[in-house]
Amino acid sequence: GDYIWIEPVSRREFDVAIGARVVSAEGRRIQVQDDDSQEQWLTPERRIKAMHPTSVQGVEDMISLGDLHEAGILRNLLIRYNENLIYTYTGSILVAVNPYQILPIYTVDQIKLYRGKKIGELPPHIFAIGDSCYNNMRRFKQNQCIVISGESGAGKTESTKLILQYLAAISGKHSWIEQQILEANPILEAFGNAKTIRNDNSSRFGKYIDIHFTKEGVIEGACIEQYLLEKSRIVSQGADERNYHVFYCMLAGMTREERQKLELTDASQYKYLTGGGSITCEGRDDAREFADIRSAMKVLMFSDSEVWEILKILAAILHMGNVKFKGKVIDNLDASEIPDTTFLVRVARFLGVDVRAVKEAFTTRTIFAQGETVVSHLSHSQATDVRDAFVKGIYGRLFIWIVRKVNAAIFKPKATHRTSIGVLDIFGFENFKTNSFEQFCINYANENLQQFFVQHIFKLEQEEYNSENINWQHIEFVDNQDTLDLIAIKQLNIMALIDEESKFPKGTDQTMLQKLHKQQSHHKQYLKPKSDLNASFGINHFAGVVFYDTRGFLEKNRDTFSADLLQLIHNTSNKFLQHLFVEDIGMGSETRKRAPTLSAQFKKSLDMLMKTLLSCQPFFIRCIKPNEFKKPMLFDRELCCRQLRYSGMMETIRIRRAGYPIRHTFREFVERYRFLINGCPPAHKVDCHAATSKICHQVLGRADYQMGHTKVFLKDAHDLFLEQERDRVLTKKITILQRCVRGWYYRRRVGTPLSEQL
Repeated sequence: GDYIWIEPVSRREFDVAIGARVVSAEGRRIQVQDDDSQEQWLTPERRIKAMHPTSVQGVEDMISLGDLHEAGILRNLLIRYNENLIYTYTGSILVAVNPYQILPIYTVDQIKLYRGKKIGELPPHIFAIGDSCYNNMRRFKQNQCIVISGESGAGKTESTKLILQYLAAISGKHSWIEQQILEANPILEAFGNAKTIRNDNSSRFGKYIDIHFTKEGVIEGACIEQYLLEKSRIVSQGADERNYHVFYCMLAGMTREERQKLELTDASQYKYLTGGGSITCEGRDDAREFADIRSAMKVLMFSDSEVWEILKILAAILHMGNVKFKGKVIDNLDASEIPDTTFLVRVARFLGVDVRAVKEAFTTRTIFAQGETVVSHLSHSQATDVRDAFVKGIYGRLFIWIVRKVNAAIFKPKATHRTSIGVLDIFGFENFKTNSFEQFCINYANENLQQFFVQHIFKLEQEEYNSENINWQHIEFVDNQDTLDLIAIKQLNIMALIDEESKFPKGTDQTMLQKLHKQQSHHKQYLKPKSDLNASFGINHFAGVVFYDTRGFLEKNRDTFSADLLQLIHNTSNKFLQHLFVEDIGMGSETRKRAPTLSAQFKKSLDMLMKTLLSCQPFFIRCIKPNEFKKPMLFDRELCCRQLRYSGMMETIRIRRAGYPIRHTFREFVERYRFLINGCPPAHKVDCHAATSKICHQVLGRADYQMGHTKVFLKDAHDLFLEQERDRVLTKKITILQRCVRGWYYRRRVGTPLSEQL
């Protein structure tokens, strides 16, 4: 009946001890059943050790684990996950394991239950994080942010939606603006999410939703920032993946008349939708979701004509993908033609351009040199690339327009006393068989978020403890600053070298890779492949080593749009399409050449995001993906161990448990808790250090709190106890006041003389 830890036999990186229950004993051997339900006999040579009682049943807050090691954390998440308890605390940090099923724990009753409760009063829940964030904003009048992180498929997007639903529910008014903010999600997901091998609803862009509140705590508006849409997905998808949801939803959900007008059939007929060999997504009803998208667009003030223009653009994109090029030779040079113009005619009609003009823009290139115009022919592959670049350019700008349209509906000019809660849902760390420019940018973003987490949880805590002269044990942690320096900070960093090569007309992916190897091969976080034929480079990220295939890097980074295609847009009769490109059309050719690259734009927007996060009081939700198969009740120990290790969870538990996560300046503490002892004057009339010490001594007794130079440092449990005591004492005092006032009022009504009342 005893529970034990069995040390692993193998030396694989993510093998840790596994829990087991002793079933029987026979001589010096014992029979056990481990956490994977496997029975085995153990001999005395096998290393085992006793399990702490806290690890047998599991705990809600992992700070209280007696077995403070990776195996203990892993088992705690496992036994809770097996009971559909997907949330676990580490102090005020929430660990959320994706259940891959719908659980009945997000009802109106649950919202009411968690409202006004401190973290730790009730079982762990994402609503508790939302409530604490909201109450902190109101209590301290400071902007808050919730950073939701984890690998692709870990459940970040769903967590974001739950936080937004909770904030909308508790902020009070249930107004139109709250509904509009919630309805932004179906639209953004339709145009920016897709089925991948790891996630049926993967966000292929990052978003930061900043929700604005009045001084009374009522939602008054919001603003959405978007980051780095994965445009390559529009023209090609990996095996068993889909294009963006909106295409499949549109084809499944439009009326027959609409499909006829746009000359569309079903998804299986379009090259851009079948590249991954998957046009359906288990558990998704594309037709029903299209109805939700249209409904959401109405709520967010999209006019019927705007919706129709969007559908025309999407239809044109699908028809464009079916345009087929045929190679030929003109004057001994490779060229191309479009033998069947059926789809080209449809493209021209929906985009409002001349058929011949589209054909020429796809198959020829116009070069302006020394005052002369030279027209050259494009080969089959070059024509395909131009067509695909056109599609990516249109869809990318359409997505930006949609985000702006949503913001126009939900954003209100800044009020004097506005505070905000920002929710960050950004792409998780990615490592596929083939990793390209998109994964490089995504993983750079995740390095920044990990550094923010490291700074907040570790560096800031250590610095504050030291500056306040708090007695505590120094804890080592993994700092990824070195990797950030390599990618984007130190001189001749990877991004700078990629940008430099992107600006050279003759720069190629090969010349870029050579420069990277030459400049960075000595860096300990940079990995050069053994073979020179390998067109990749590697980076040792916080979450593991990733090799990036450099083929296509420069083209994606340049993100260029040829002059021929821009001329096509300039001459279109489609005003909506022209509006999407208004900034490009107004830019001269020389200005376009100097326009910032995609990586430079992304770095700038990411820097602004990090600046915003650093100005807020953060909360963290660490999402964990339990398996690679998107299946419920399946817990891959090795996969989860890797995510826990690279999320910094071990160090987090150690520092939180050893430290004091709650702290108040003496003045703040006295103002808030002076009612808990008799005869304590207001903060401006008393020595706040002495008063704080007196309050703690009388209320907390010999508990483990510490007095710093300017602040008092408390455990989570102390803060909870103080708040409960404050509520109890104030309620008691208010009751006395009410009794006295009511007594005075009724005595006055019956005519008791004033002297007797007194």
